[in-house]
Amino acid sequence: MNKALNIVWLKRDLRTFDHEALFHAEHLELDYIIIYLFEPNQINHSDYSERHQQFIYHSILAMNDKLKEYNRQVHIFYADAELVFNYLTSNYKIKTVLSYQESGTLNSWKRDKKIKSLLKTNNVEWLEFENQAVIRGSKNRLGWDKHWYSYANSPIIKNTFSNTKFEINNFKYELNIDNFPHLKKYPTQFQPAGEKYAIRYLKSFLKNRYKAYNFNISKPEKSRVSCSRLSTYLAWGNISVRYVYQNVLNAPNFKSNKRAYTSFLARLKWRSHFIQKFETDCSYEQFCINKGYEQMNYSNNNVLLEKWKNGQTGFPMVDASMRCLIDNGWLNFRMRAMLVSFLCHYLEQDWRRGVYHLAQLFLDYEPGIHYTQFQMQAGVTGVNSIRVYNPIKQSIEKDSDAVFLKKWLPELSNIDTPFIHEPWKLTAIDLIDKSIPSVYKNPIISPELSRTQAIKQLWELRKNEFVKKESKRILSVHVRANKMTKKQ
Repeated sequence: MNKALNIVWLKRDLRTFDHEALFHAEHLELDYIIIYLFEPNQINHSDYSERHQQFIYHSILAMNDKLKEYNRQVHIFYADAELVFNYLTSNYKIKTVLSYQESGTLNSWKRDKKIKSLLKTNNVEWLEFENQAVIRGSKNRLGWDKHWYSYANSPIIKNTFSNTKFEINNFKYELNIDNFPHLKKYPTQFQPAGEKYAIRYLKSFLKNRYKAYNFNISKPEKSRVSCSRLSTYLAWGNISVRYVYQNVLNAPNFKSNKRAYTSFLARLKWRSHFIQKFETDCSYEQFCINKGYEQMNYSNNNVLLEKWKNGQTGFPMVDASMRCLIDNGWLNFRMRAMLVSFLCHYLEQDWRRGVYHLAQLFLDYEPGIHYTQFQMQAGVTGVNSIRVYNPIKQSIEKDSDAVFLKKWLPELSNIDTPFIHEPWKLTAIDLIDKSIPSVYKNPIISPELSRTQAIKQLWELRKNEFVKKESKRILSVHVRANKMTKKQ
């Protein structure tokens, strides 16, 4: 007779604390197993990369370190979800599957719909729990603020574990790590994976790193210390939004440092807000939020695109930022915005030609934030200001001592300020004994940055009737949401 069991299906919730699915699994009648799926259909999608898989895998190893005393583990499968659940429902009496909802791309949403149908056909209940106050199926954000604060202030779940009675170690499709050597060794330049490190980063931020949070937030080097650096842990669920919110709010030094902390908490809420927008319409991955901007014509020069991707544009701050990302996967918000702005506004590239490149590089890649923010910086929402970041200005203002530039552009390390920000201004005499790559003498586009055709088009389209109609549609959602929030 087939064994009966429940299943906890992990997605972007790789932790053992404040975990609703694990909590409810412990309180159901049947024993359960915990699974994670490396799905070829998902990880081969354009947004995923090897570094994401590495972070996930080592987060699971960290979970298994905690679970082993209960004879439990996260079983890792390498197969598409349909194959895995077909196998499990055919060979075991599955009563309930428990998981968090995932506000992912259309690709993951289609997967979830197939699994829902499969489980229903097999009379399996699927309990999906709301994730970080993001409401599934919402057509707008009416009353969402109140809902978020209700979640953020609700009790943190204290997970406990019983010893498993279910022992099977030979599941079909289980991942054989020997077939995936790239997962074995975690790159040391990345933030360490797992819930233990998520808590450490939170504690160190609350202890002293918060002090310069507001002051250094736009500085590419100093922000690496003064920012919380929790984005990666939040993206993959090593820590919950609620846990972070309450620990910050209850910090002993909160009242005396309210300005820095409230600024951080506003961005924490902002994070869920953008994920909610994407949950409402995941077409933002592929189509302009304001459909009128589909009329944009870009030059889409392939050579310029590749130079941007590899950090070889000749603009020091652009190249340093890209090389930093390639190396370790984290960059502060201002420099991320500058990279997108430079790509779309100065190199005149359609935003879709760079969106997956940065998704793959960001170790903290979160679909709900990534696509909405990318479009904001590309200027195609129709309701946000068109922000054009001048990389020379950003370099001079945000890295005045050139520490960040010299760290990531060693070929310019012998150039003093202010010339390192604009090396093409060096004279022939200055260049004596200063061997620098030719691209920094002659950048891929004119260093006399001017109003390009792409920028002109963006402003012209603001007068377009279809764009204005779309802007009104988008704004009406915001207005209704704000009115409802004030009433509550």
